[in-house]
Amino acid sequence: MKLGVFLPSYLLLGQQAKHGDQIRRFAVRAEELGFESLFITDHLLTASRFYRVSWTEPLMTLSHAAAVTSRIELGTSVLVLPTHNPVVLAKEIATLQHLSGGRYIYGLGTGWYPPEFESTGGRREQRGRRTDEVLEASMQLLKAPQQTFQGRYYQFEDITVEPLSHVPPVWVAGGRQYAHEASPDQPRMDPKVLDRICRWDGWIARPTSRPEQIIEDLREIDEGLAKRGRSRAQLGFTVAHENFCWLSEKSRPDDIIAEQKDRMLAVVSGERPWDYIEAVYLTGSIDRIQERIQERIDVGVEHMFLHTMNADLNQLELFAKHLLEPFKSVRSAAAR
Repeated sequence: MKLGVFLPSYLLLGQQAKHGDQIRRFAVRAEELGFESLFITDHLLTASRFYRVSWTEPLMTLSHAAAVTSRIELGTSVLVLPTHNPVVLAKEIATLQHLSGGRYIYGLGTGWYPPEFESTGGRREQRGRRTDEVLEASMQLLKAPQQTFQGRYYQFEDITVEPLSHVPPVWVAGGRQYAHEASPDQPRMDPKVLDRICRWDGWIARPTSRPEQIIEDLREIDEGLAKRGRSRAQLGFTVAHENFCWLSEKSRPDDIIAEQKDRMLAVVSGERPWDYIEAVYLTGSIDRIQERIQERIDVGVEHMFLHTMNADLNQLELFAKHLLEPFKSVRSAAAR
């Protein structure tokens, strides 16, 4: 398994003045420690329904991290495609690929927050079709010059976006999730999302998807690929998963949970109760979190990227000590 972390792009109260320096230090240290990837969230507007924070713009922030790193992969989990113009987006991705030496992973999804769609000229019920058009059009532009596209929402004729260099892999997010009354989507694999996943290079399971749901989603993905005469092995298809985590070395369970509540609820809103957060996110003792990561590996997850909840380098060091190194050892032992 590959293990990555999220860039701490949260705009936490009282930390804005030093945020740029925090991001640079975090990116450098993550690469030094050996993490495989740096991922980032995309929210155009403050989505206060589920979060207490906003985020910086993802591709600009990844470029910021690219400038101080040289090896670590850079990904989005996920770009909310219906809020992006495909030509502008292709230019941004092409520039990031050029400046980073081709390290970008194009992770994308449809989004869920209605004001983001409305403020950019769309509606929530259009999000699937707009996602497909933005993806198809932007990838055409990233692959070759002199491209023409005629869609329902976006059109262009004989245009070239440069610099053309490395075409990024495309990982599509979606699928089942552990249901809660506040959840904006149904707890199922939508057929259109499944079709989108099966046309590209990888899949990002929802952070709120439990291992048994990942199994069900992968069964449908495998069936969908087989109908196209494809398989994950043939394609080098990646199964990825995003989650939230805070590690505590305290010994008393009550103290551990109190610390995790403090850190997680600084980012995640109270819309969902703590027992729901415990059910889907990585909480509890370090041993328990390791077990829960292993459960996800056992059902097929190959690349995980975890939110550290803030830019604390001590927390990043704990991730390396208790998650990165132990799972590297397990992988090496299995290979031998």
